[in-house]
Amino acid sequence: MIRNALFALFLSATPAFAVGLQEGTCHAEVPCPLGDRSYHVLEPDSWDGTSPLPVLLHFHGWARQGTLIVKHGRIAGATRKRGVLLVAPNGLGKSWNFWRPETEDVPFAQAVLKDVAKRYPIDQSKIYVSGYSFGSAMAWRYACENGNQVSALLAVAGTLDQYVQCPQAPAEVRHVHGTSDTVMDFPFGPNGDTTYPVALWRSKFHCGPGTDRGDWSITKHDTFTRTTWDSCAKGKVTLDVHSRGHFIPRGWIARQLDELLELKPSYP
Repeated sequence: MIRNALFALFLSATPAFAVGLQEGTCHAEVPCPLGDRSYHVLEPDSWDGTSPLPVLLHFHGWARQGTLIVKHGRIAGATRKRGVLLVAPNGLGKSWNFWRPETEDVPFAQAVLKDVAKRYPIDQSKIYVSGYSFGSAMAWRYACENGNQVSALLAVAGTLDQYVQCPQAPAEVRHVHGTSDTVMDFPFGPNGDTTYPVALWRSKFHCGPGTDRGDWSITKHDTFTRTTWDSCAKGKVTLDVHSRGHFIPRGWIARQLDELLELKPSYP
């Protein structure tokens, strides 16, 4: 009796999420089925159940799945505390098809966002697309093929070839990469140019010269050298370079969300 009463109280307190629970909606490590595929979703802490939510669509790395993403402190830990709905699609064979534009994964990710919008109130003006490693390259591919409605691409340690032609683009690009990365190699440009990892987007946006913003850090573990391109015909590009290898830097995704959402920077 007490359990039933508490459950009824919970349903009345969070109407949007309650509908999902009554319908057996997926949540966190329980995947949401979508055709013959699936994805994971995680609400932010203290969500009132009705307010429109910004979305971070994050593509997992190779040999991973969305079950890891919704538990990952550097990803889910960032979205939960910043009022952002985390959406983590599952790649076929735990990987992504991103090398060519003819990929089933872009329409799948589109379908995922449409399905999420049926379950949650989405702020369509704040759709962020992210990824790590192979997932970062997949996030680039998604932004390249279907980025016109994307507010920002937040990419970690993975790119497409810089000469790829993109029919679409996000409003903003933010990329982080380590110069010692030998898994998804840091794409040095001519004469060791360390701004080359975002050459594709600088060209797409018709950007002028970049501005060296100097070094900055979130924790004692990593120091980033930031370059921004603000004088673009459209769009904006930010590149953070560090000296280490292949990983998601602590606090990097959180800081990008803080800046995009105009929140006071915090860690974690």
